[in-house]
Amino acid sequence: MPKYVYRFSEGDKDQKDLLGGKGANLAEMTRLGLPVPPGFTITTDACRAYLHDGVVPEELAVQVTTALRQVEEELGRQLGDAKDPLLVSVRSGAKFSMPGMMETVLNIGLNDASVKGLAAVSGDERFAWDSYRRLIQMFGKTVLDVDGDHFSAALDAKKASRGVSLDYELDVAALTELVEEYKEIVRTHAGIEFPQEPRVQLDMATEAVFRSWNTERAHIYRRREKIPHDLGTAVNVCTMVFGNMGETSGTGVCFTRDPSTGRSGVYGDYLVNAQGEDVVAGIRNTLSLADLERLDKTSYDELRAAMRKLETHYRDLCDIEFTIERGKLWLLQTRVGKRTAAAAFRVATQLVDEKLITMDEALTRVTGDQLNQLMFPQFGDDAGRDLLTRAMPASPGAAVGHIAFDNAEAIARAEAGESVILVRRETNPDDLPGMVAAAGVLTARGGKTSHAAVVARGMGKTCVCGAEALTVDAASRTLRVAGRDQVFTGDDVIAIDGTTGEVFLGEVAVVDSPVMTYLRRGLEEALNTAGDDDTRELITSVDRIMRRADEVRRLQVRANADTPDDARHAMHRGAQGVGLCRTEHMFLGERKQYVQNLILAETDAERESALAALLPLQKGDFVKMFETMNGKPMTVRLIDPPLHEFLPDLTELSVKVALDRERGTLDPADEQLLAVVRRNHEANPMLGLRGVRLLLTLPGLIELQVRAIAEAAVERLRAGGDPHPEIMIPLIGSVRELQLARERVEAVLAEVSAESGYELNFPIGCMIELPRAAVTAAHVAEEADFFSFGTNDLTQTTWGFSRDDVEASFVGRYIDGGIFGTSPFESIDVDGVGGMVRLGVEGGRSTKPGMKMGVCGEHGGDPDSIAFFHRVGLDYVSCSPFRVPVARLEAGRAAVLSPEQGA
Repeated sequence: MPKYVYRFSEGDKDQKDLLGGKGANLAEMTRLGLPVPPGFTITTDACRAYLHDGVVPEELAVQVTTALRQVEEELGRQLGDAKDPLLVSVRSGAKFSMPGMMETVLNIGLNDASVKGLAAVSGDERFAWDSYRRLIQMFGKTVLDVDGDHFSAALDAKKASRGVSLDYELDVAALTELVEEYKEIVRTHAGIEFPQEPRVQLDMATEAVFRSWNTERAHIYRRREKIPHDLGTAVNVCTMVFGNMGETSGTGVCFTRDPSTGRSGVYGDYLVNAQGEDVVAGIRNTLSLADLERLDKTSYDELRAAMRKLETHYRDLCDIEFTIERGKLWLLQTRVGKRTAAAAFRVATQLVDEKLITMDEALTRVTGDQLNQLMFPQFGDDAGRDLLTRAMPASPGAAVGHIAFDNAEAIARAEAGESVILVRRETNPDDLPGMVAAAGVLTARGGKTSHAAVVARGMGKTCVCGAEALTVDAASRTLRVAGRDQVFTGDDVIAIDGTTGEVFLGEVAVVDSPVMTYLRRGLEEALNTAGDDDTRELITSVDRIMRRADEVRRLQVRANADTPDDARHAMHRGAQGVGLCRTEHMFLGERKQYVQNLILAETDAERESALAALLPLQKGDFVKMFETMNGKPMTVRLIDPPLHEFLPDLTELSVKVALDRERGTLDPADEQLLAVVRRNHEANPMLGLRGVRLLLTLPGLIELQVRAIAEAAVERLRAGGDPHPEIMIPLIGSVRELQLARERVEAVLAEVSAESGYELNFPIGCMIELPRAAVTAAHVAEEADFFSFGTNDLTQTTWGFSRDDVEASFVGRYIDGGIFGTSPFESIDVDGVGGMVRLGVEGGRSTKPGMKMGVCGEHGGDPDSIAFFHRVGLDYVSCSPFRVPVARLEAGRAAVLSPEQGA
């Protein structure tokens, strides 16, 4: 028979999978000899069986009976006894804390008979009837799905009829009347009588907690917190203790340290003569724990001793729920307390200084997501902010500026010293210059992995996406907001909060975060500009933990950087090189015309002329990059996108040519261009002529880029520099493709070496972004000096997805349906795409055991993905400059959490 029920005396804190977090910690406190009311836990196995079969397992009822009788024997009372009733609470308790997401029912066991017994035993008739009305209200709403407003309306009406404003001011007569009214509400809206049998109450409440695992709010919370949907919840049945039995009773919540700031001390709230939900509901002003010391020194001292014991035992900040019943302290729950990002770093280093944990353990107490929260700028406090709309927070931070509707406006105003917000219906690669110039990006369409969101995160730009209330008219340069008559133009200033998704009208003060100051300018300057001791301690804590992460991590951290500014930002944040320099970004803007000339060239002379025009421009870019990256590796990816990205839109150009022909104003050059656009048009460009295929079929394209790299390196060498370029061929599917490309790369390097007198032996590698390349990696490695896994395209080609299409259509539904835990474009799909990475690593190193391997997709800055890349044995991750500190921290955490893997 499966064991579905555990007494609190049977479990421990390491059984969270089975007993849930609350049950495991109740068992642990019982084991430690702390005052926990007797009870038992119904396991997550029972919940999963119920959710699978739709019925409670038959064995469960038998095991509950046994455990309940053991509790009754221990206390000398029986559940719902008419003279001296044992009452219990029924609470949910999943493995991961989900506060407020599932159900709780208190005072199980009260009925028309036992309420009188409770009144007699307690000597407080009002307390007994108040407890009974609370049970009916909670049971009706939670178990029987009666709208809670019916109970609230009856309660409000009763208070109004008695001329009182607070619940506890109702007398016994009013409460007895209210009990009958509540029972009538149950009868009317649930269609049954309120159950008088205590065991029926217990069983129905247990089943309701099981059902609450699948409520909409629980689903939403789990999706947001990335908690698996198949874990189920445990159910904790605990003897009721009452804080509402007079002035010597009360209830509260306390923390062993301040969960907001991490400051050491005693923090908590306490209410005299109240039950636990009263603290949460905020119906009365709470007292501090210092007030409890004054009111009940004995209980306060016992609580302080328990707090110290629990923090020492868990070696972490704990939060504790407690009740005092007539001077007797009871502990109802403890858990490692949730805390802000700032508190997480401060508490971790405090515990190191107190010699409760090691520095390696401190690394595991903080996360890259928490560091990320501390890095972004923040809006200052301003009660007068004018909220325009809320949308999807796509890239955290705070940005303020005039509205700019296109690249030209954003660039011109930024160059004039203005701060601008680029506002678009959606963005595409052509909008990159405007995004670079803008302080932030706001779009009316798109999600977290839309172009705007991905690029903005990569650049550390604040971004809000999918603001459906906005109507953006770029042609008329106007912005309208649903519900407002005002038309907004470039003269208006807006502010966007990429952490909350809020969009405000007007100026909102922005302040740089202290941690960002530290990461950009160093410890000394950050400490000098810190405003108070708390901030200084935070900065010092972040510094200590980051230094430890750098000491222990095996993974190197590089950056994806296409410009010297990007590279400098990356170096300031601790990058050890550039893992991806995308050459196509050197061909945008005004230079796009030169690429079009190359595509349009019909003779060798025209082609050579176009290449000659591009060479000095690209060489100049590389000179600046090598100067910035002096002494550090820089992986240069040769041009990857399909040709259509450098050509006009087919539909727009077709319309223009047709109209011009009709008007008699057709330019023959437009007609020629249209023919080229049609010739190069592809139904699915992502899988068409791009990457190595384009490099091998467009004469001179490899030679142009490699010569620019080589001549730039020579120029830096002559100037005393130390350039370290690595040449990377994209979209390899066959070893023969790489072999042909490599031969042409080596030929150019040999030519420039002979011309300059400098020996140029640069590593030549490839991207692994097609399943075939991963599967045949052992062969591909014969021609490659290194592999870099392009996990963006590898995700698309492994799943058969077009990211731009699926993000807008069904990824959200797949997450809701449990097909995805999170979008595979945000965090690596370990089993599928990760399996391809593993195949590539194993295959490549079977040919070349010491082969250098890294990753340069979006996943290179994702905390969960970094842990996988460590385990699979990569040498480095490459991510956007802004995410470099996060990657450094997560690489250190991975080394501590999985020391035997990735070695």
